[in-house]
Amino acid sequence: MSRRFFDLFARKRSALSVVRYNSNMAPSLEEPYPMPTSKDASTKDVVLNKISSLTKLSFLDQYIPGRTVVEDHENYEHDDLKPTFPDVHWPPLEEVPYHDKAHLGDPKFRNLLSAATEIFDYNPKIGTEIHGVNLSKLTDAQKDDLARLIAIRGVVFFRQQDDFDIEAQRKLGQYYGSLHKHATTSVPSRPGLEDVHVVYSGEGSKDQRAMFTPTFLWHSDVTYELQPPSYTSLKLLSGPPRGGGGDTLWASQYAAYDALSPYMQKYLESLSALHSADIQAEGSRAAGRTVRRDPVTTKHPLIRTHPVTKWKSLFYNPGFVTKIVGVPKAESDAILGYLNEVISTTQELHVRFQWQKNDVAFWDNRICNHSASYGFAPHRRHAVRVASQAERPYYDPSGVSQEEEMQGLYGLPKVNKDGSAQSNYND
Repeated sequence: MSRRFFDLFARKRSALSVVRYNSNMAPSLEEPYPMPTSKDASTKDVVLNKISSLTKLSFLDQYIPGRTVVEDHENYEHDDLKPTFPDVHWPPLEEVPYHDKAHLGDPKFRNLLSAATEIFDYNPKIGTEIHGVNLSKLTDAQKDDLARLIAIRGVVFFRQQDDFDIEAQRKLGQYYGSLHKHATTSVPSRPGLEDVHVVYSGEGSKDQRAMFTPTFLWHSDVTYELQPPSYTSLKLLSGPPRGGGGDTLWASQYAAYDALSPYMQKYLESLSALHSADIQAEGSRAAGRTVRRDPVTTKHPLIRTHPVTKWKSLFYNPGFVTKIVGVPKAESDAILGYLNEVISTTQELHVRFQWQKNDVAFWDNRICNHSASYGFAPHRRHAVRVASQAERPYYDPSGVSQEEEMQGLYGLPKVNKDGSAQSNYND
């Protein structure tokens, strides 16, 4: 490479910055390089070509299929939010008033979207991503719109929420309702944050894939409570780089209800199921940790109605539902096995989110199941969750299905649920 090329880089500093790719293929902004003046147009082209060549060489030299750079966490900025298991005991939860803020939201979400630069859905059933909105600076009207959007779309994603620290996250959660305090899982080591749930897998954490079936990992948070959460936020503080794994999946329980035949819908609408905290309590005791609140088992309807959308949804998850009330065990087991398959294998009701640092997912726990995914070792994965308690689940027979309402509004074809005909699947 010529001496003149390097002289151009050393001659003066100006506005040109170069994006260099590191081994995880994520661009990083490097120190500005000087740009030749307009009178050196031909030299300028040479410099840009050299920069392009260097970038490409770096990209090609560092890429290794299936491997990503492990972040160095020396002087980690979130040490105070690492997990701890306090030795305390809390009284049973009592029923508290709940008023869904989504009732106040604009049906067109104009307050929230006035700040957005982009919004798009992941698929027709579930999942929306919004750019340009700062969650730490929402007005009350924007918070109401956000609740309404989450109630409709199930889960909404926000990128690069650097300003949305744990205090802002708790404050937004408190706007929506009383914050839930988990009885067994970890809380931040910083005192006073007992209503924050910590998700943490360190670089040397044990791989637990063999401990659970993939179906069992699908769950809706703490549904054994009298008033399971509604609006729930999870912020990733540190995690694998792009391509390093650790994605989270959500499944729409609106769409799960719509996947059932009308006969099965009618049957399940008449049933309730038991949701139990026992397995979490037993796991904590086996690990020598304190169970901070005595475990409960609560009966909830298998089909519930959302207070804002009035849509019916399945209210079942493999993680906490143990049996259906009022039917023989063989019948209960068969139905639960079928619902497991609906939730875990019906792809059109799923959305998968690939996290980056400081991203936030905000979902309605009443009408979504979610599942972590393994395979991200040896990366650290650290996130904090805040959940607001909702109403006690109920079923309203006057409710409608999401699918029926969309068909009426937009003239969509009616879904065929007769599986007796012969068909040649081809995709």
